[in-house]
Amino acid sequence: MVTALLYLLVMALVGAMLFLAASAVFGRSEELEPLPPGTTLTALPAEGVTGADVEALRFQQTLRGYKASEVDWALSQLGHEIDSLREQLATIADRSDRPGDAQ
Repeated sequence: MVTALLYLLVMALVGAMLFLAASAVFGRSEELEPLPPGTTLTALPAEGVTGADVEALRFQQTLRGYKASEVDWALSQLGHEIDSLREQLATIADRSDRPGDAQ
């Protein structure tokens, strides 16, 4: 019984080592080529962000996912854009609520 458990443990260890080696050699089958260190494709327009801009966002990949600073930056930019649009809507709503402005 102990021998079978030992064989199973060794096989799992060998399998894990082969998986890690294959991942290091062949990558993760990413569609995009890896970016050079220190560069990014993350970009949004300063104003007038559209859905297509958000869909076109690309983040640098790290060991456990995307680079957190790039994702935080993109979310911050989108938050500012949403706040700006809400302020514009509030201004328009205020103008239309005034009794003397109705034509």
